[in-house]
Amino acid sequence: MSNRTYLDYNATAPLRPAVRDLMLQVLEGVGNASSVHSFGRDARKYVEDARRQVAELVNVKPEQVIFNAGATEANNHALQGFKNKRVLISAIEHPSVFNSAPHAEKIPVTKEGVIDMGAFEKMLNTGAPPALVSVMLVNSETGVIQPVKEIATMARAKDAVVHTDAVQAAGRISLDMNDLGVDMLSLSAHKMAGPQGVGCLIIREGFTPEKHMQGGTHEDGRRGGTHNTAGIAGMGLAAQLAAENMPSYAEIKKLRDGMEAGLKKISNEVIIYGENAPRVGNTSSVGLPGVSAQTQLMALDLEGVATSSGSACSSGSWKASHVLSAMGVPEDETKCALRISLGWATTQADIDHCLSVWENMYKRTRKS
Repeated sequence: MSNRTYLDYNATAPLRPAVRDLMLQVLEGVGNASSVHSFGRDARKYVEDARRQVAELVNVKPEQVIFNAGATEANNHALQGFKNKRVLISAIEHPSVFNSAPHAEKIPVTKEGVIDMGAFEKMLNTGAPPALVSVMLVNSETGVIQPVKEIATMARAKDAVVHTDAVQAAGRISLDMNDLGVDMLSLSAHKMAGPQGVGCLIIREGFTPEKHMQGGTHEDGRRGGTHNTAGIAGMGLAAQLAAENMPSYAEIKKLRDGMEAGLKKISNEVIIYGENAPRVGNTSSVGLPGVSAQTQLMALDLEGVATSSGSACSSGSWKASHVLSAMGVPEDETKCALRISLGWATTQADIDHCLSVWENMYKRTRKS
């Protein structure tokens, strides 16, 4: 296929060339980062350099970063220590948060996909104070930014621990963990153009979560298992490049906004979910009532355009989006929404190709 357009960055971002080159360099070497000989020390330097780079992305000290196998593990680590305690999570969380705390009470969101702060305040003041509050910083389907700083202030006034899944925020908005006021923050390498299968949980100074992965004394005894040195090195450089290239997101937002305007020009039936809320500049949740997301995805994919329906972790099920359902979108409409997400390598030609293919698909569905 000669003309292929990738617009599914929220599922995984293409690896930056510099990250790939660094990982190949690491893979050509040998050494366990826990070994004391020179080969081990070489590996350890890659790990510690990456720890510093990730820490700088969110304005914390390197020792606050716990490397792991990805944000799903980080979310599990953050939540599973609260199994028998009251937990509040937003109704639009990633499945790894839902499934790590199936007993949790869900905080509702408004029709624009933002936490309903009135409802949250009422939940805080009803019954026993929660032990943990977990609210994502940026929603993966709509791109809507949540008021985590305000949420953290209110929750910590009740002595609750606060966690945020910041996976879709990294490299798209400024991240300062201290300013957010949270106790734990999850990141994933591959969402910011690093490798898949590596991430981290970042903890507030003085806060110690329960050990999640039993094993040796890796990660200062907080997460057992031999370091994925090449992956961690890749995550570190990806974090550095994400911070350095944050100004480019203004240009990505222009591409996204132009795409949305183009879709609306093609059809006045188009719905942009969360359009009137604060959003990151790369994400669109686009509804076309009456045409299933499956039909749209297949039509676009046949013409070389890759998009998604909802989160990648559940897109194969073709069920109603729990995010859109929480926003009050009728069930039949939730099954007709695409997630289109842009990133560092997206061009105007990609947007033009997407619009052309989408228009052809739309016209076919509307033929009498």
